[in-house]
Amino acid sequence: MNKDTRQKFFFILIFSIIGFGAMQIPFSQLVGASNVKFNLFDFYGPIAGGFLGSAFGLVTVAFMQLLGWAFKGFPTETAQLIRLLPMLFAVLYFAKPSKWTLLVPAGAMISFWAHPEGRQAWYFALYWLIPMIAYFFHKKFLFARALGSTFTAHSVGGALWIWTFNMKASLWLSLIPVVWKERVLMALGIMLTYMAFNYLMSVLREKTSIRLPFVTIHPKYAFSPRTPQ
Repeated sequence: MNKDTRQKFFFILIFSIIGFGAMQIPFSQLVGASNVKFNLFDFYGPIAGGFLGSAFGLVTVAFMQLLGWAFKGFPTETAQLIRLLPMLFAVLYFAKPSKWTLLVPAGAMISFWAHPEGRQAWYFALYWLIPMIAYFFHKKFLFARALGSTFTAHSVGGALWIWTFNMKASLWLSLIPVVWKERVLMALGIMLTYMAFNYLMSVLREKTSIRLPFVTIHPKYAFSPRTPQ
């Protein structure tokens, strides 16, 4: 195993362990499921795509989730099982702008409207236009990138949820004033987490012999040594 491969392995391992720790810190309750909560992993997971790219980001996030399940016990409730898929699509959206990712919220809207309860609460799914709009600002604004990512996860989760649990239209409509607050907080969490890790990894690169050639570090949020006077 060469040096770069060893560094990649240990980086993914450490990144995954941190993600596992983030899973243990609850953020808020998931409406409609008494045993399912959002946690700090919802801030942390999507940034894997930003640093490792789509493929390795997906693998790393899946490994984190498996690590969490191995520790707590593999879930038997459907609500727990369908928590993974939305996060994987959030990773893909955050990784890079791609028109293919826009098919995800578009497909989720169609799926939601195809359900009898979804047709009665049709305007709830208009939230999923947000990742489509954010796509045009993906490279320019980190917040737009984070917002699109979390609403992509929301779209996948919403489409799965309505078909799995047949949640009533009245409950979906009651969530409309709650969703934007929850998702803006998540987007801020994703953005700040990405900035913090980007800075720390740039410091690691500048101050140590660790190069991390496989990690994409955004220069805008990187450590910049002062030029000697």
